[in-house]
Amino acid sequence: MKEQGKQRIVVKVGTSTLTHENGDLDLRSMERLVRAMADLKGEGNEMILVSSGAIAVGTAKLGLAERPKELRFKQAAAAVGQCSMMHIYDKLFAEYNCNTAQILLTDGDVADEERAAHLRATFSALLEMGVIPVVNENDSVSSAEIETGAHKVLGDNDTLSAIVAKLCEADLLVLLSDIDGLFDADPHTHPDAKLLPVVKEITDDILAMAGGAGTWRGTGGMATKLSAAQIATGAGCDMVITNGKRPQDLYDIVEGKPVGTRFIA
Repeated sequence: MKEQGKQRIVVKVGTSTLTHENGDLDLRSMERLVRAMADLKGEGNEMILVSSGAIAVGTAKLGLAERPKELRFKQAAAAVGQCSMMHIYDKLFAEYNCNTAQILLTDGDVADEERAAHLRATFSALLEMGVIPVVNENDSVSSAEIETGAHKVLGDNDTLSAIVAKLCEADLLVLLSDIDGLFDADPHTHPDAKLLPVVKEITDDILAMAGGAGTWRGTGGMATKLSAAQIATGAGCDMVITNGKRPQDLYDIVEGKPVGTRFIA
């Protein structure tokens, strides 16, 4: 049960935030994120982390020149990378006296009502015990995200994080990305593009602002983030898109200060 005035917060961090250009883990970025989340938990908030990066990290750890193209090798890289990432998250959170739990999901886990009910119960129990769940899609058995064009219930960790926020009845979802928020044009090609600080309704005009996918290390783009916003806000959860290179902004976001783009539930 949440304390009065405290929030249940889902933080999603993308591959481009967690890794360097060569795919190796950006440990400094991970440490800053973990410290902020642990501190917010210390204030009484309930924290859930949805983390991408398994395939990119596995690709680098296996010494592969590029991200595998064949599905079975992508899934193998994911298995190797997930192991490394969870080990580091567990180590970093432990330094701040926080316990973690790994939860790997597939389409069927959230689409089936009975399994979804078990998931809600598991999340609830973990949060009651003060544990920080670390969530990712189970890429070793699910191809919804990593097999091009096979998007199903999940399909990217932006959508996954919104579904987790809905399952857990979260108050706030924060997407830490490689962009400062939603702009009225692509800031990479339009230097005069303006950041939208607040979106009260996701209209056709807002959806039209979405561009393509981001870097080679990730699968998401603004379109997936807007889809996530529709899921989260429809479930009564505010959502914020902001730059993952500044995890310290989480403090201001939780306090409701203007950071990135906030989508109002």
